[in-house]
Amino acid sequence: MTIIAQTITPTTHDLGEFQVRRVLPSRHRRMVGPFIFVDEFGPATLPEGPGMGVRPHPHINLATVTYLFEGAIDHRDSLGTYQTIRPGAVNLMTAGSGIVHSERSPADMRDKPKRMFGMQTWLALPDGKEEIDPAFENVGQGDLPLIEDGGAQARVIMGSLWGQTAPTTCHAETIYADILLSTGGAIPIDAEADERAVMLVDGDGALDGVPLERYMLYVIAPGAKVSLSSLSGGRAMLLGGEAFASERHVWWNFVSSSKERIEQAKADWFAGRFPLVPGDSDEYIPLPEGKPNTVTD
Repeated sequence: MTIIAQTITPTTHDLGEFQVRRVLPSRHRRMVGPFIFVDEFGPATLPEGPGMGVRPHPHINLATVTYLFEGAIDHRDSLGTYQTIRPGAVNLMTAGSGIVHSERSPADMRDKPKRMFGMQTWLALPDGKEEIDPAFENVGQGDLPLIEDGGAQARVIMGSLWGQTAPTTCHAETIYADILLSTGGAIPIDAEADERAVMLVDGDGALDGVPLERYMLYVIAPGAKVSLSSLSGGRAMLLGGEAFASERHVWWNFVSSSKERIEQAKADWFAGRFPLVPGDSDEYIPLPEGKPNTVTD
């Protein structure tokens, strides 16, 4: 039995001070479970100066998940949320019917070198929940289950894995975990989810002896019982969940089962009908005039 059903090579975007590697959506696969967008960024050291400065921008019909290995990001949104994201914590922002947010380096770090290394993912909202009310939650590192077994540590970010359940809200059945392996460490990969994938983000790793290349997304065959191991130590992300029966469309920052809903969101953003972000309302990212980087149709 082939344990790896698909291998997806990232598209790399060079932002000057750091690189972003995107594996979903791709020409070859749109989703793994509810995950419809998967970016890995860094590791990098941003020089003295403003650092990350993602201006206010909108989302609909999805939830964003930000998870850092190193660094810090100030999150603000149109609900009035202000939260500094720290390594090991999970930031879940549910866009639902519509939300606007910004992501910037903390003000007290802008004149210092800044580390930047982490993951940002989007989860499509399931049928019947796409237009739920916007919401935000931050779950601290200490509140996320940590599984330790010899040479392996696994932190459950979302869903249920290895007999433990994270308190993070799941709108669809979701699994998401941060796995650290020491020299010679190994951990079995739960086979319960409909769809699962692994990305090696540091060091070395292998699935049942098959070496993994860093930043590639390896989709595991449904039901396959596999083990993740490392010869000299590594870090990997496990993600997936329930397979969606209905199609999702992506255009820029908008995800929906309805193309018409995306067109409405585009018109609303262009006309200024989305809410403002308190504390960060002086600028915004305009609607792209051409084809944006994130598009599936």
